[in-house]
Amino acid sequence: MARIKPFKGVRPPKELVTRVASKPYDVLNSDEARREAEGNEMSLYHIIKPEIDFPVGTDEHDPRVYDRAVENFKAFQAKGWLRQDEKEHYYIYAQTMGDRTQYGFVIAAYVDDYMQGRIKKHELTRRDKEEDRMKHVRINDANIEPVFFAFPENPELEAIIKKVTAGEPEYDFVADDGFGHHFWVIDDEAMMKRITELFADIPYLYIADGHHRSAAAALVGHEKALANPHHTGNEEYNFFLAVAFPESHLRIMDYNRVVKDLNGLTPEEFLARLGECFEVEDMGTEIYHPERLHVFSLYLGGHWYKLTAKPGTYDDTDPIGVLDVTISSDHILRDILGITDLRSDKRIDFVGGIRGLGELKRRVDSGEMAVALALYPVSMRQLIDIADSGNIMPPKTTWFEPKLRSGLVIHKLS
Repeated sequence: MARIKPFKGVRPPKELVTRVASKPYDVLNSDEARREAEGNEMSLYHIIKPEIDFPVGTDEHDPRVYDRAVENFKAFQAKGWLRQDEKEHYYIYAQTMGDRTQYGFVIAAYVDDYMQGRIKKHELTRRDKEEDRMKHVRINDANIEPVFFAFPENPELEAIIKKVTAGEPEYDFVADDGFGHHFWVIDDEAMMKRITELFADIPYLYIADGHHRSAAAALVGHEKALANPHHTGNEEYNFFLAVAFPESHLRIMDYNRVVKDLNGLTPEEFLARLGECFEVEDMGTEIYHPERLHVFSLYLGGHWYKLTAKPGTYDDTDPIGVLDVTISSDHILRDILGITDLRSDKRIDFVGGIRGLGELKRRVDSGEMAVALALYPVSMRQLIDIADSGNIMPPKTTWFEPKLRSGLVIHKLS
């Protein structure tokens, strides 16, 4: 049963939203954030990437950097660039990419639901990344950036989305990356009460993106509960900021691989080895997209190849064994190219599907990489099946786009 609540959002005035809002902290490096924030003192990067306020090369984990985040967060509020709503609200946040728009509820999710596994995950987290975000949440006493959730279909919640979004949005803009962002404030008390009730009937929420942010937010909330001798379970720190989308609204993009060398093999030897587990078909020089599960696209030596996994190379009864990322990791990356740790091996890199297969071709043609592999995207149903089974997806399996825009609304913990 998913426990959620409305909250008093901290957010920019309508006329400042495009100056404040930013990409998430983890999709760009310090230099890119510095360039994007240049000339804009209102950019949220001054709070979520505050190393940009220090000389180039300053370690983003320097204690002074975390302290600057707090200073900047306070300054943004003092100057009126961020203001807290007087009442608790739910909000609806929609994103448009091309001809598709996805609508999510902005909620305060319950820390204990995460701790007890009612908010389900499909990825492992790294302790160092958790600790970085925990420091950021602790020191600001706020969830500055939201987590990206999915939930199973609910017709009444869909009807509420339609009703709310028929009205005028509070924010409505296209960011510099071409994605549209639309934001409504829900002010109807009866509707908010019903949203809370409807989510209480949903058995599980699923983390789509933002596993480190989820872990950090929940762990800080849990710390605060343990430290408070008068803890009741209703304090604001028991909740953290999330945007929850109906499962059917979301699409996972492909997440592709490029490898620096052929592990000592000639191209001919490499293709011959591939033939042991795949039907290999030369598709010529035009970009070839895999059209279904268990079919891969490989770029090598100026040619695209269609690889169709042979029976016996996958297990349709196993939620992990059926994944194309498992097939390719086992039978290509591990067995032929000798890559066993996707997280740490420097010979491999990953390219989100938003970049297109042309980016794979460019990186091989430039000589930087020897071979590229494109995968058919994982489905939301596969993600949920894996989370429900208690399994963890292999690294670099899912790529969601658009990313949630940061700075539209913030949740304070007290």
